[in-house]
Amino acid sequence: MITRLGMILKISILAVCLAGCSQAAEPAGAQHVPVTPAPPSEHAKQEENLIPLNTSEPFIGRMELDQATEEFIYGTWKVDKLLGFANSYNDASEYPTGQDIIGDEIVIHQDYFSSKGLEGYEAYQYELTNPRYSITQRHYNRDSFYRVNKLDLPIIGINDEMTVIDIAEASPGLGIPLGFLDVNHSKLILWIEAATFELIRVDESGNK
Repeated sequence: MITRLGMILKISILAVCLAGCSQAAEPAGAQHVPVTPAPPSEHAKQEENLIPLNTSEPFIGRMELDQATEEFIYGTWKVDKLLGFANSYNDASEYPTGQDIIGDEIVIHQDYFSSKGLEGYEAYQYELTNPRYSITQRHYNRDSFYRVNKLDLPIIGINDEMTVIDIAEASPGLGIPLGFLDVNHSKLILWIEAATFELIRVDESGNK
């Protein structure tokens, strides 16, 4: 009987000790701090960066230049470097180096256009008074642009806005075999056949 009472007493003392330890570990009035989720991993960030922010449908057609595009493209431009080729073979593109036009200049003004500076290629030399500039495509992300043009360039970001510009004679409105790609009004790309070249703006003295 005594042994049984002693065992019950020991169990009671142990229960009291455990309760006291629990209260000491978590004082009265203690607040629970919510656990902050871990930041996304680098892999998750990379996957997010591959998703365009603007998935609007592209414009495909023909319209006049808007003011922002005009202000950006008008000026004298120098061919700086080859960027790459569209994924469609073209015999006139002179693979793998592209046409030999690095350093040549093109003049784009509202009432005057000249590609006479492409000295080695008579087929690309034009001098137009009152040329007709037209926007024929406008894309709001790189994927949209690639689906239409099969052209993937490292210089183009996933969320860049791209405007394709064509040039034609004032009358009868015949187009010329040169095109331009305006990227975010910050980069201008010359498009000849399947080859693309980055242009840099030069001032009246010929400096960058």
